[in-house]
Amino acid sequence: MARVLSRFVCQTCGSVAQRWQGRCEDCGEWNTYVEEGAPSGIGAKAAAGAPRGRIFALEGLTGSQAEAPRIRSGIAELDRVTGGGFVPGSVILIGGEPGIGKSTLLIQACAALAAQKRRVVYISGEEAVAQVRLRAERLALSKAPVELAAETSVEDILATLQEGVAPALLVIDSIQTMWTARADAAPGTVTQVRASAQALIRYAKTTGSCVILVGHVTKDGQIAGPRVVEHMVDAVASFEGDGGHQFRILRAVKNRFGPTDEIGVFEMTGAGLSEVRNPSALFLSGRDASSPGTAVFAGMEGTRPLLVEIQALVSPTSLGTPRRAVVGWDPSRLAMVLAVLEAHGGLRLGQHDVYLNVAGGLRIQEPAADLAVAAALISSLTGAQLPAETVYFGEIGLSGAVRPVVHAGARLKEAAKLGFARAVIPAPAESGGSDSGPATESCGHIAVLVADIAQRSSRNEGRQRQRPAPVRQESANV
Repeated sequence: MARVLSRFVCQTCGSVAQRWQGRCEDCGEWNTYVEEGAPSGIGAKAAAGAPRGRIFALEGLTGSQAEAPRIRSGIAELDRVTGGGFVPGSVILIGGEPGIGKSTLLIQACAALAAQKRRVVYISGEEAVAQVRLRAERLALSKAPVELAAETSVEDILATLQEGVAPALLVIDSIQTMWTARADAAPGTVTQVRASAQALIRYAKTTGSCVILVGHVTKDGQIAGPRVVEHMVDAVASFEGDGGHQFRILRAVKNRFGPTDEIGVFEMTGAGLSEVRNPSALFLSGRDASSPGTAVFAGMEGTRPLLVEIQALVSPTSLGTPRRAVVGWDPSRLAMVLAVLEAHGGLRLGQHDVYLNVAGGLRIQEPAADLAVAAALISSLTGAQLPAETVYFGEIGLSGAVRPVVHAGARLKEAAKLGFARAVIPAPAESGGSDSGPATESCGHIAVLVADIAQRSSRNEGRQRQRPAPVRQESANV
């Protein structure tokens, strides 16, 4: 009797081992190995008598190739993230935390695309058809000609879709609930997720339908399942947001047909997700420009300039080890900026607690925010009020030098559009290219920024000393 081959697959990262292990050597998780059968299908050893492969023609790199056609969804922010619309035959993986609004966004996209007389199919593996209809009624989209189904079998889904015209958009919510008979494993495991995604990708490539796969995320914010699925699909988008804010950000992590790190900003309302055409004005709304410790950062998210408020609080500590709390920025980057301020700026921050926050729930990843963070920290420490009409951007090196960043012209143009009259930028930065832009002030070293803010603090103290003391009038006793 032939021996049945088996292997052990980690359910967190997809690592394969020949025997069971308590701890995965790749991701470090414990008790995640599950025994599964030997792989079959693509990549498996061909059985005796199996047909041989066909011979296909090989082509060179030269040749005329038209640009991939686009299907615009009707939601401008979603089209921005996808690179201008859905590409026929492409597969998009969207991940996000539970309740962040993934299903709401996709229902709105399906309704907008169905209004263009295109066939749209929405397959839900987590909710019943009645539950999806209730969400559509709440969003006032119940009359949209979207075809619904609650199914988890990949074979049944593909057989149903092949009966009619191939849909322009197919939504699978979610890929972790799908299962196929070709894989001998439980639904939700690495083997099932990989096999189900492979079958749906093959359907998209052969029919020209755009397929959107919804993926769950782990506690670390990573899309659950094997990393190979992210390599198989054409685009990966992450739907981010904070429960304490109404903003939702759709960020492109991977895109074969458009720029990466592009973002689309939405606002969660009672009627669903609404587009935010000017996110800079929304992120800066309600800011207190009169208090120390706040600076406006002119950043870039993909190809979009974005202005956000950086808030810092530096206070004396009573603990042996000062606190360092960061929200919306890299904690290691904050530690580097603090070290540079102490070594080259002459500040003493070792006996102070430091709290840093990016207002609006946005997460900044580019190093150009170093100068704005440093300005907010110096302002909070010295008590100096920064000018309300000034923006900051620039990268700080370990030597204290402020280095130039890319897209300085786009940052200045966005600042001028919102009424900012002054910008503190690195010394060799490119010009804004317009006489109507904000006045630029070069800052080549962090010591220059410290001296400028400290001088502003001394001027404020001088004005307060020159003010006459208020006369207190005592009321006469009757």
